[in-house]
Amino acid sequence: MREKVEEVLNRIRPALQADGGDVELVDIEDGVVKVRLKGACGSCPFSIITLQVGIEQVLKKEIPEVKKVVSV
Repeated sequence: MREKVEEVLNRIRPALQADGGDVELVDIEDGVVKVRLKGACGSCPFSIITLQVGIEQVLKKEIPEVKKVVSV
């Protein structure tokens, strides 16, 4: 599953990088994907929206085993 998640994150990453941010996969445990938002995304007040709408929804759609995405 890690490879699938990395593949999806690699497709999302250019949009984040265009705004000066990035995302790093930290761990996957029982369907919970743990990521670290970096750069501008790490300190942005809208990072929770990026996480839930931009990252979590895409991962859940592409990989049904993903239950939740959390920032660590």
